[in-house]
Amino acid sequence: MLLNQLLLGELKQEAAATRKMLERVPVDKNEWTPHAKSTPLGKLAMHVAEITSWVTMIMMTDELDFKKFDYKLLPPTTVDDLLNKHDELVAQAVAVLEGNTNDDFEKKWVMRSGDHIIYSLPKHVALRRFAFSHLFHHRGQLSVYLRLLDVPVPGMYGPTADE
Repeated sequence: MLLNQLLLGELKQEAAATRKMLERVPVDKNEWTPHAKSTPLGKLAMHVAEITSWVTMIMMTDELDFKKFDYKLLPPTTVDDLLNKHDELVAQAVAVLEGNTNDDFEKKWVMRSGDHIIYSLPKHVALRRFAFSHLFHHRGQLSVYLRLLDVPVPGMYGPTADE
């Protein structure tokens, strides 16, 4: 089986689960945090909505240099902001993955901060580690935020106590 088909199946399943979570974000509480060191809800939700863009970045570039990367998270003003961003970036990621071969996924991708190399990995490993696993981590955080705000948490891999 081609790697792009395996990754596409997982991406589509996880994108649907992520969308269910984003539909529940109470954007009127964008500044809420569960702890002083935590990211505010609105920024976390937007981060979850846009992580799929990293699939496109990894496949379309050879590296990410944090010293040259100007990353700004703006909180959403509406739930539609989150959903539209998520849907747009998922569509881009699907198109990019569809257009790659197994050889493309074996090419090296580097994450760095100036001269410091953080990762130098085949693109298929970078996708799993930096895009997919990163999404799961932050989506899990978002589910805790929702629970603490008494927002019904949707199931990702089966029902929750709210369903």
